[in-house]
Amino acid sequence: MTPFDFQLRTRIVFGAGSLNRLGELAVGLGARRALLVTDRGLIGAGHVDRAVKSLGDQGVSVTVFAETGENPTTEHVAAGVSVARQVSPELLVGLGGGSSLDCAKGINFIYTNGGEMKDYWGVGKATQPMLPMIAVPTTGGTGSELQSFALISDAQTHMKMACGDRKASCAVALLDPELTLTQPRRVTAVTGIDAISHAVETYVTRKRNPVSLHYSREAWRLLSRSYARVLEAPDDLEARAAMQLGAAFAGLAIENSMLGAAHSLANPVTASRGTIHGQAVGIALPHVVRFNGAVHNEWYVELLASSQLDGLTPPPESGAEGVAEFLGRMLRVAGLATSYRECGVGAEELPELARQAAAQWTAQFNPREVQASDLERLYEQAL
Repeated sequence: MTPFDFQLRTRIVFGAGSLNRLGELAVGLGARRALLVTDRGLIGAGHVDRAVKSLGDQGVSVTVFAETGENPTTEHVAAGVSVARQVSPELLVGLGGGSSLDCAKGINFIYTNGGEMKDYWGVGKATQPMLPMIAVPTTGGTGSELQSFALISDAQTHMKMACGDRKASCAVALLDPELTLTQPRRVTAVTGIDAISHAVETYVTRKRNPVSLHYSREAWRLLSRSYARVLEAPDDLEARAAMQLGAAFAGLAIENSMLGAAHSLANPVTASRGTIHGQAVGIALPHVVRFNGAVHNEWYVELLASSQLDGLTPPPESGAEGVAEFLGRMLRVAGLATSYRECGVGAEELPELARQAAAQWTAQFNPREVQASDLERLYEQAL
């Protein structure tokens, strides 16, 4: 078996209505001043008011920073740090999708350790303790609440920097599926595909191990049976809960096994075209699964076997091809683009995109070695 070093550093609080426990959990961490990082859309949904009330009822004063973007940049982080320096928080609360959670983590890095985000690009570069953070995801997507990485884009170069440190792990992941009921259909679609991509890629990486496989399998089981359902019946709280929990488990799998070539292909498209991450990775994933399946088909057979009781996924013997066809079908069910050409990418861009994809940190963990030439062929297939 592959060696591993596993410690669950985040308390998981799950259940409908659990947002009401936010104040209690904050006080339990010894906090009396909190900076709540979110986006303006969630203010309109009423989630921010509920969070502020829960904190206030427990005597915790709150400052709201709602200037995060869809893909948080160094400028968003710098603006949040400026606010933090004015209010001296004892706790950070990230409320929203992965962008809000990552922005909160980025603020934590700079507020507690100084410098710039690029100083923390990589793993384990923070030298000082960081503030405790409570993550409250409002989507079933990134699983950022259970990862020690912040993904922040350089505002000038658009390069996405993965900044990881165990000290950046959230103290609490507060999972309230009721918060996901207000998601627009398209947000549900793209974040759900992102979560599914995490389950699929983490299952086959070079760092896969008994711990990561456990979380990848359960994430796949929950997500594959619930994705079409939440699109068809968005008020189905049970399906929403399965998507949120599946996304969280996939986040734990990432923390223990990393990702692969589909994410390497997606990031340059997001940077150059502004394509939403879940859409970009969803287009790439079926092609990467087929590419990897030429060498590791048995792993995809195993993955399909883990979800057979639901009867919603292809038979195990279909292996990588079955997984790829299922993923393509989910894109079509969601009404998402199935090719990069639909996102405005032209054939003349592919060599440069492939060069950038080869430099992405996730490429090294793909189970089948990928060079820039392989990535260019995958882009051609996905075009």
